[in-house]
Amino acid sequence: MRQPCLCSREASSFRKHWRTALVNGVGMCGGCVEKEYPNRGNICLENGSFLLNFTGCAVCNKRDFMLITNKSLKEEDGEEIVTYDHLCKNCHHVVARHEYTFSIMDEFQEYTMLCLLCGKAEDTISILPDDPRQMTLLF
Repeated sequence: MRQPCLCSREASSFRKHWRTALVNGVGMCGGCVEKEYPNRGNICLENGSFLLNFTGCAVCNKRDFMLITNKSLKEEDGEEIVTYDHLCKNCHHVVARHEYTFSIMDEFQEYTMLCLLCGKAEDTISILPDDPRQMTLLF
């Protein structure tokens, strides 16, 4: 498998101006996405890619499916953290680093997602049969 290539000056001149950000030593390319870190509300993806936000690879100019590589799962202080890289299927250009977290706090499951391609999102779900936040006061 070829090594992932980061954004370079080899991209064609007709593509929009793009930039590379390094996150934990991994390049992330703003030129491959329609909108950087779009707000996804409460949609937290543990795996997959938000292809509607993918405009095409800034290096090879192709718009195709994404590869998911370097996937890891680790637990820290009762929190599960899933990370992986989104790569262009054709040239293995690193488009984004995806991070998903899951934890249980009191009576709630908490989810977060942060990814240049997939966006940012948070969700909280009660583990009780009746969500205490949805209970109405009886007066």
